[in-house]
Amino acid sequence: MNKAEVVTEIATKTGINKSDVQVVVESFFQVVQQAMVDGKSVHFKGFGKFFNKKRSKKIARNLTDNTAMVIDEHYVPTLKISKDFVNKVKGVVKA
Repeated sequence: MNKAEVVTEIATKTGINKSDVQVVVESFFQVVQQAMVDGKSVHFKGFGKFFNKKRSKKIARNLTDNTAMVIDEHYVPTLKISKDFVNKVKGVVKA
């Protein structure tokens, strides 16, 4: 399912105009992205938590010319799914 399909689904279920739903969905993603850029985490109960995970400085190897390179400490965006959501997908808890 892509973003356009999500917008269509929400518009159908709520009766809200598709263009209004599109604006809300786009704004949602912008808010989540900006919060993560600012170093904040975003938590949705029953869904999951978006946060930045710290990766330590390490030495990697370029396999093409067999040289070592240093990868500095950095952060990667991460999503940790809630246990309730995982259990629903597994079929343990019926929705």
